[in-house]
Amino acid sequence: MARRKVAYQRNQQNRLSMFLVIFVLVVIMVVVAVRSVELREKIDQKTMEAQALEQSIQAEEERAVEIENFEKEIKTPGYIERIAREVMGLIYEGEIQFKKKD
Repeated sequence: MARRKVAYQRNQQNRLSMFLVIFVLVVIMVVVAVRSVELREKIDQKTMEAQALEQSIQAEEERAVEIENFEKEIKTPGYIERIAREVMGLIYEGEIQFKKKD
């Protein structure tokens, strides 16, 4: 009888140990699954941020090209003459300037 009792206790301890191992494994799997979802959300968010930054970089590069073109334009004699006439009201010597009546 004592042997049966000892065997029964061992069997109960083995079941308890197995239950605890399975419980720990399930908890670990749940934690991993939750973290996986959180990481996927972070990856998606960072991907969207990277796309926004790429668009911003492209816009700034286009703006830099426009600035370079404008810089080249303002160095031309035609632009300088046009600004001198329109903004400053300058004319060539001997030239007659007509003004509109308002």
